[in-house]
Amino acid sequence: MNERISNLLSQMATLEEELRTEIQQHEASLLYKIKDRRVEFEQSIRDAHRRLKTGFFHWLVTYRPQNLITGPIIYGMIIPLVILDCFVTVYQATCFPIYRVAKVRRGDYIVFDRQQLEYLNFIEKFHCTYCAYGAGLIAYVGEIVARTEQYFCPIKHARKALGTHRRYANFLDYGEADDYEAKLEKFRVALAKRN
Repeated sequence: MNERISNLLSQMATLEEELRTEIQQHEASLLYKIKDRRVEFEQSIRDAHRRLKTGFFHWLVTYRPQNLITGPIIYGMIIPLVILDCFVTVYQATCFPIYRVAKVRRGDYIVFDRQQLEYLNFIEKFHCTYCAYGAGLIAYVGEIVARTEQYFCPIKHARKALGTHRRYANFLDYGEADDYEAKLEKFRVALAKRN
């Protein structure tokens, strides 16, 4: 990788850290705190949330009918999601220790906290729980696959690939054959650390 690309990647990492810090400061101004795994709003905010809550029957009458019609298709996706979850979790539990790859923490990706929002009715909370599981699972699987790719084939594609994972930018350039085996070993050793 040339020096300019390396510098840009370093700048991106610095900006990502600044963004995380800024988001945390913004969240602190929203008048809630996280204790253990529970979100606690100030009493005035909780009261305002309760006033904004839409009752179930009003929600049902004003809800978009196309969402109700497609509901069985959307929620039918739980079956392949759970199967994917089981297979990928077993894969990681059995193979990562053999490869000496640090395991991906499931709780870092699948987060259930939206059900604590009092302005959502029980159906909306159910939707949010389902979406948190689906989106979190895909991110969890993505990180497991990214670590697998880094272990076996940390080489960029010749053509531009959309939606690459965060590890991809540091992979070897396509056709970078010099000292491939030594470079591959460095990628593998780096995977043993929690990151």
